[in-house]
Amino acid sequence: MRTALITGSSGFIGFHLCQRLLEDGFRVIGVDNLSDYYDVALKQRRQSILLQNPNFRVVNDSVETPGLMMGLFADEAPDVVVHLAAQAGVRYSIENPRSYLESNIVGTFEILEAARAHPPQHMLLASTSSAYGANTQMPYAETDKADHQMSFYAATKKATESMAHSYAHLFDLPITMFRFFTVYGPWGRPDMALFKFTKAILNGQPIDVYNFGDMKRDFTYVTDLVQGIRLLIDAVPQRVDAVPAGDSLSPVAPWRVVNIGNSDAVQLTDFIEAIEDATGLKAERNLMPMQPGDVPATWADAALLQTLTGYKPQTNVRDGVKAFVEWYREYYGA
Repeated sequence: MRTALITGSSGFIGFHLCQRLLEDGFRVIGVDNLSDYYDVALKQRRQSILLQNPNFRVVNDSVETPGLMMGLFADEAPDVVVHLAAQAGVRYSIENPRSYLESNIVGTFEILEAARAHPPQHMLLASTSSAYGANTQMPYAETDKADHQMSFYAATKKATESMAHSYAHLFDLPITMFRFFTVYGPWGRPDMALFKFTKAILNGQPIDVYNFGDMKRDFTYVTDLVQGIRLLIDAVPQRVDAVPAGDSLSPVAPWRVVNIGNSDAVQLTDFIEAIEDATGLKAERNLMPMQPGDVPATWADAALLQTLTGYKPQTNVRDGVKAFVEWYREYYGA
């Protein structure tokens, strides 16, 4: 039985990943501080479901707590580490940047130091499509430059990519960074558009539509993302003499970055229409200008993921939105 250590285990993606790994026969150690960035009760409910499995245990603490990760790596000797814990949200990083510094930068440092002392077989660290920043050439490929982040959130995540590369080079730690694209689905975060739109529409309230609806996103269904992560666990990067064409593998370290996206840029207005169809209600749209730190479009080139794993995310938006709305209505009795 392999042991996986998952940080952010009670978060949206972490919850789904833990479920998948438990189903696949892993022993899973979760770490989550149950922060109040959004509804703690939702995180506690996810955690309670995971705790029903005897092969899951959780430590409710912050990854940036000095010595916490070092002790866990020493005691549990994880074969695989997936680092998802982070302060999320583009707009909140403008209001409270220090929380991003502490959680994202310091927290990742603690993980890397623990791995340096007690190396796992493979570490996978979550980055974000926001790392591509001001890039306008789409779809985004991992080999594209990503030098102009447009929010402090994105800047901290790009920084963790560089930090991880230095540790991979210096200490021969196999590390995969994965950049995911607008993840959505059941048990999602209340601060994300799908959750907010669904709640408002069901309550007969208007929704705020930024950039007057002229936005495109590569919406990625959560189980597709989790499948990508699961397959990447076994795609361990190795040092090579020559990097294959199209691969983001480092020429000096067992490190690479991989997009996980649906490879389909969906217009925001089409996404809203999918919610309207799933709820059977029309949205009252409050058209607004672009928000600071946001980007008008994201679109993943997921060819490298397919090359490495043979997998391509494929859940279409209408099916994914329908599944979310069904979960939302059941969970909230709406």
